[in-house]
Amino acid sequence: MRKLGALFLCALALPAAAQGRPTDRLAWLTGCWERRTPTAVVEEHWSAPAGGILLMFGRTLRDDRVLEYEFVRIYESGDTLVYDAHPSGQAPAEFRALPPYDSGVTFSNPAHDFPQRVIYRRAGSDSLAARVEGTRNGQTRGVDFQYRRVRCG
Repeated sequence: MRKLGALFLCALALPAAAQGRPTDRLAWLTGCWERRTPTAVVEEHWSAPAGGILLMFGRTLRDDRVLEYEFVRIYESGDTLVYDAHPSGQAPAEFRALPPYDSGVTFSNPAHDFPQRVIYRRAGSDSLAARVEGTRNGQTRGVDFQYRRVRCG
C-alpha cells in the first residue's frame, strides 16, 4: 500500500517537474545577439538558464569604443520573473513580469523614469526583437532593437 501511495504522489508531481523552473522557459534568449547600424554595434550575450537565473552582459560599441554597457540578471521571485538591470552611468532598476514566457516576455516597472517596460520577443530561431518603452516628459516613447543571432566569441 505504501508503494502505491508513493507512486501516486510521484505521478502528481510529474507535470510540475516537466515544466521546470520559470526561468527555463526563457531558454530561447540563450546565446549571442547583435544589432548593427551604420554607426554602432549593440551586443547582448545571454547565459542559459541555470539555478533559477539568466545572466546577460551587453554593450554598445562605436569605432571600437564602448559607449555604454549593461549587466542584467533575470531571477525568480515566487511565480514572477524579475529583470534586474544595471546599466552604465545609471542606478540599477528592477522590472517584474508574469507568465506566460514562451515566445516573449514583458517586464514592467511603472515607477521607473524610462523605460517603464522592457520587452523581448522571439522572432524565429535566429532573430530577437527587443523594445524599451514608456513615458518621458509626458510623451510616450519606444525604442526597438532587432537582433540577429551571432556566433559567441
